[in-house]
Amino acid sequence: MSMMGELNYFLGLQVKQLKDGIFLNQAKYRKDLRRKFGMDKCKFISTPFSTSCHLDHDVAGNPVDETKYKWLIGSLLYLNASKPDIMFAMCMYARFQSAPKESHFNATKRILKYLQGTKDVGLWYPGNVSLSLTSYSDSDFTGCKIDRKSTSDTCHFLGSSLIPCQCKKQACVALSTAEAEYIAAVSCCAQTLWLR
Repeated sequence: MSMMGELNYFLGLQVKQLKDGIFLNQAKYRKDLRRKFGMDKCKFISTPFSTSCHLDHDVAGNPVDETKYKWLIGSLLYLNASKPDIMFAMCMYARFQSAPKESHFNATKRILKYLQGTKDVGLWYPGNVSLSLTSYSDSDFTGCKIDRKSTSDTCHFLGSSLIPCQCKKQACVALSTAEAEYIAAVSCCAQTLWLR
């Protein structure tokens, strides 16, 4: 194996190594993804997920190509390496990979519209950072319209650098907002202890 110089591009991930840190971005990958789905000239939407949109199985809806839908979800999953802000929306849309409908596909395209306005956004990892671990958790109370389960979100920072994030449907149905937040906090604490 030969030395080819400083790492700039690896598996769709653009790496900029500067004196004071490293910047990770997937701008080219995002552009190619939008072009493959015919959304390279779409209008920008400020959020990847609509708060008024509660997806269900949509039994009466028009079916779409399951392979194409799964391919889009998988592509968005890979994009989480530098865009953790789409994780919650992507996880919500990924629940409908079996027999997806047109309503699911159109909702998932919202993420591509959101990516249109966040072309140069990525992750910044400064070089001289403190090693203090900070964790955050949140949940949406009964966010899933089908089984009324909540979804927990957790993220962890080492200094000011983002490290593992998680978005996961809770195993049980919470009876209150406080209970949903408590379950998310317990999951976050367990991850924090593992990281330490």
